[in-house]
Amino acid sequence: MNKFRLFSTITLLLTISTLFAAAPKREFRGAWIQAVNGQFQGIPTAELKQTLISQLDSLEKARINAVLFQVRVEGDALYKSSIEPWSKYLTGKQGVAPDEDWDPLQFMIDECHKRDMELHAWINPFRAKTASTTEISEMHPMSKYPERFINYGKLTLFNPALQENSDYICQIAADIVRRYDIDGFHMDDYFYPYPENGMEFEDGEYFKKDNRGFTDKSDWRRDNVNRFIEQIRDTIKTIKPWVKFGISPFGIYRNSSPSYHNGSLTNGLENYSGLYADILYWIEKGWMDYCIPQVYWNTGNKNADYSVLTKWWSENAGGCLMYIGQDVDRTIDGKDPNNRSMHQQRHKLNLERIMPGLQGNCFWYAKAVVDNVGDYRTILTEEYHQYPALQPIATTMPQDTPSKVRKVMCLETTDGPVLFWTPSKYNKKKVFEKPTKYVIYRFDKGENINLEDPSKIVTITDRLFINLPYRDGSTEYTYVVTALNRLQLESAPVKCKVSL
Repeated sequence: MNKFRLFSTITLLLTISTLFAAAPKREFRGAWIQAVNGQFQGIPTAELKQTLISQLDSLEKARINAVLFQVRVEGDALYKSSIEPWSKYLTGKQGVAPDEDWDPLQFMIDECHKRDMELHAWINPFRAKTASTTEISEMHPMSKYPERFINYGKLTLFNPALQENSDYICQIAADIVRRYDIDGFHMDDYFYPYPENGMEFEDGEYFKKDNRGFTDKSDWRRDNVNRFIEQIRDTIKTIKPWVKFGISPFGIYRNSSPSYHNGSLTNGLENYSGLYADILYWIEKGWMDYCIPQVYWNTGNKNADYSVLTKWWSENAGGCLMYIGQDVDRTIDGKDPNNRSMHQQRHKLNLERIMPGLQGNCFWYAKAVVDNVGDYRTILTEEYHQYPALQPIATTMPQDTPSKVRKVMCLETTDGPVLFWTPSKYNKKKVFEKPTKYVIYRFDKGENINLEDPSKIVTITDRLFINLPYRDGSTEYTYVVTALNRLQLESAPVKCKVSL
């Protein structure tokens, strides 16, 4: 692409981004709650529970509908595990249990589901030890299998070339998926390590020993990661096909170059050649249900422009749900290219919404949203997340919808008018036929029934009734009830006219 075409593309995007993009009915609104920054470390359990509850309450008010909760930082566990030790990022020392008998992952599942949020268990697959970790538990895999690891700078990593490491990490995934009622299983961007000052990752002997016919080490490394991604995806889906599998890769797949024309017009580290993560190949193979590229830069960044990258990921989403990873702090620090008195939040979210291949955002990090830096949470609550949103539907997931509800009626009670309904019968052996929630819409008399308009959603509930706001009985409304299964596929509607 020549410089004139690049300039025209960016100018068009900047112009369009000044328009306010209407809220869709289905939108992923995620937030990462991370342990790696030490925000939980050594905090008494009772205090930590209250911290997490406070964060979730704030996120609920901002209509966040998915939480990605970090449960494995470095071959450790922020959940009850018989395989790996308790994380130092929870208790302050690896292998030491919390001061109360509690399970952070189960706690977060329960609290998120109370708030109609999905909970995605987030692991780092290959990182085994960070620079700040000085003591390794006897239960840690490094203590049991030291030959499986490679030191790189101040990090220690599971060697991605070893099948036994892939098997082991898949064992961890299977344990989590089997024992916990999670909605998604999530991995971040660390596959092969981020390159450090030209330092070589010492896997040459493994390449010589078992190159599987590859003559180029880079191709072999990508194949090591490809094989792992396919294996862990199959592991999850064999146990619970309804659990979504997603990855949040580094924000640049490949830079455009004379030898590769389909890359983004950027100049930075590549997933493909730097981390050996071939994201587009995984999309082509249907191995991910969703992808959240970490497009953490601002529009105007000379090496990685947000407006360029969001357009590129939109165009390359394929059959995968594509969401944008948003960096709250960097966004607040940036200036809106159309209004230098504002930061870039509105600009970025408008751009995301007008891109046809994008279906939501995930915010790094949750506490920055909760702290409302630069009024970020306020703008979400009052403008971009003004109405509830259902989850987008992945084409890679089962498409079975629940049956519509029965016997929708309004009855007078001592608490005033109440709208009741009865769920349809379903085959208990078919998990996707079971309704788990209900969407209630309200329309004025004579108004067109448009279920794609999120402003008409009164509530999303797991109950079989809602109380109605009675005034004087002179105004007629049409209420509509639909059923959702656990993937939020929606049943046919059932209407009921009510005078309030």
